[in-house]
Amino acid sequence: MSHTPTEEQAAIIEAARTGDDLTIEAGAGTGKTSTLKLLARDRAGLRGAYLAYNKSIATDAARDFPASVTCKTAHSFAFGAVGRQYAHRLNGPRVPARQTAIILGLNNPVKLGEQMIAPQQLARLVTETIQRYCYSDDREVQRMHVPLVNGLDKPGQAELAKYLVPIAQKAWDTDLTQLDGSLRFTHDCYLKMWILTDPVIHADYVLLDEAQDSNPAVAGLVSRQPAQRILVGDQAQAIYGWRGATDAMANFDGRRFQLSQSFRFGQAVADEANKWLSLLPSTDLRLTGYDRIPSRVGPVATPDAVLCRSNGGAIHRVMDALDDGRRPALVGGGTDIRRMAEAAQRLQAGIPTDHPELFAFQTWAEVQEYVEMDSAGSDLRVFVRLIDKHGAREVMRVCDALVGEDRADVIVSTAHRAKGREWGSVLIADDFPEPKQREDGSWRIAADEVMLAYVAVTRAQRVLDRYGLAWVDRYATTAAPAPANLPDAPAVLEDLADELPGPTPAPATPHCFLCDPSVRETWPAPLAAGASRG
Repeated sequence: MSHTPTEEQAAIIEAARTGDDLTIEAGAGTGKTSTLKLLARDRAGLRGAYLAYNKSIATDAARDFPASVTCKTAHSFAFGAVGRQYAHRLNGPRVPARQTAIILGLNNPVKLGEQMIAPQQLARLVTETIQRYCYSDDREVQRMHVPLVNGLDKPGQAELAKYLVPIAQKAWDTDLTQLDGSLRFTHDCYLKMWILTDPVIHADYVLLDEAQDSNPAVAGLVSRQPAQRILVGDQAQAIYGWRGATDAMANFDGRRFQLSQSFRFGQAVADEANKWLSLLPSTDLRLTGYDRIPSRVGPVATPDAVLCRSNGGAIHRVMDALDDGRRPALVGGGTDIRRMAEAAQRLQAGIPTDHPELFAFQTWAEVQEYVEMDSAGSDLRVFVRLIDKHGAREVMRVCDALVGEDRADVIVSTAHRAKGREWGSVLIADDFPEPKQREDGSWRIAADEVMLAYVAVTRAQRVLDRYGLAWVDRYATTAAPAPANLPDAPAVLEDLADELPGPTPAPATPHCFLCDPSVRETWPAPLAAGASRG
């Protein structure tokens, strides 16, 4: 199957023929995967390696890319080389925190400032430290890999890091890299072991998809390959830095290209996205909407999806939906929030909790003081106020009332979990905080908050109710880009243009018109790629 490339795609294909390293900045819905497929078909005589973000993307790519391209995740490459030897450990029983503490020799609590950290909590922190080490491109465990603990001051955090680093390094050297170790062994362990060998991927060119979300370990692996390297992603969607991801595109020394023509939404939504892009000094990308999709920005009474900044905000919206007699689904489910509510209930009763977000607190009053007085606690503030207003038991009841997406009439999600999804109509909730003015009248919006807002507004296909992010007009000014010169689309688009697509289901079951494979086969290349994570 062949498709006519857009001008932007054609320029990328031509540049790839030179053998130069390339960086492709692909905006939301701009057909980046189809661009890589076109590029691979153009170079069918060469061996390619496509590093996918997750297994489902790799599986889909293996069906669509030419046979000359090996489509795998980094973990899959590593499993064949190293992980297979550790399969028995991957399939082993879970190791509870108390047992982990015994294995690590953590027999007594440790006092850090005014806080006492129990052995099982220390064991969890060692485990998370090793996880962060696995994500990094470092060859040894560093203090920066030790996670921050809510409620622990800076001196206490420094003392904790000094204490944990040698324990974590010993656990890695004497247990996790051994075939007969006892600690919990994860897929990231064998990936890290493989990367530490400085492997060479046998290919003439390497494609790294979703490069903005790569962890430093994978980014480092690709950067050291002798083959041509082609990175693709959306730098404005680099929203996972808090969990160890790094934007591999930022410092990559390849020729730079852009995909700016979106095929997800029309110009009205593109204009809203461009306001947020204008607040990011790291990019000059501006999106052009697809003229065959009539989008609008305005109020929507019954949105397909409601996107929130925080878990607490999401639960508020779930409560509103239940009060209105609707059946809400929460992307990712309510298990994590329910566990936090259970932990809050214990602290309110004066009982310590082992929840990783709250274990450093002895009472609920300490948590309340932390979120109001310490800027580091801002991410917990909405949740704490939710508990204070409705009670932990009510939050747990609401979590239990959630339904699956296939039975829901409204989907609620955090913006983080909404990434890679799209819906016909989207409402932005009101828990996205507007920046506070400084004493001198200046203001600053953190880059990660700008990126999260950009992700949120670009989930809408037809109707965007920007309610919770309308304040952007006070800070951003941007002009709409000129329409792109696109190949003609078939008449089927004319027939579908008058119909508002339904909400995007879970990724395994596409049913909206932008995702229907039977329709995609007759569309131009950017559309035929189907829904992407971008």
